Amino acid sequence: MAAGLIAYVPANIYPMLRTSTLGRTSENTLIGGVVELFSHGAYGVGLIVFVASIVIPVAKFIAIAYLAVSVRRPSVPGDHKRLVLFEVVEFIGRWSMIDVFVVAILSALVQLDFAASINPGAAAVSFALSVAFTMLAAQSFDPRLIWNANERVHA
Repeated sequence: MAAGLIAYVPANIYPMLRTSTLGRTSENTLIGGVVELFSHGAYGVGLIVFVASIVIPVAKFIAIAYLAVSVRRPSVPGDHKRLVLFEVVEFIGRWSMIDVFVVAILSALVQLDFAASINPGAAAVSFALSVAFTMLAAQSFDPRLIWNANERVHA
């Protein structure tokens, strides 16, 4: 999980997309892209990008860290709630690469030489690595540890 968190920092600092339109080039970070979408009135798309790029990855980091700490000692939420949290993190992991897929598809489809082109930025690789590392962290977590934590206390 630490590797995912480390890779997430440059994913937010460096540009995700490099767009060239009629000779004018612009670069956008994740947050910059959300701000630009909002400024053009694309509130729905901006909200989706914000949730998928910022909210969900941060929530996954918090959830995985909470699960890792909570198996050391029993916590107030029951075992069932922690198991549901684990299953949600695993399910969301499958959809976390949507940003990277969008960048890849846009880069492949929009190549009109001088008129318009879209290229992935350095953040695309960092974001993909961050998602991959958090998916590996969730996959390597053994959900049986959730149940074992309370068994140790009751024994």
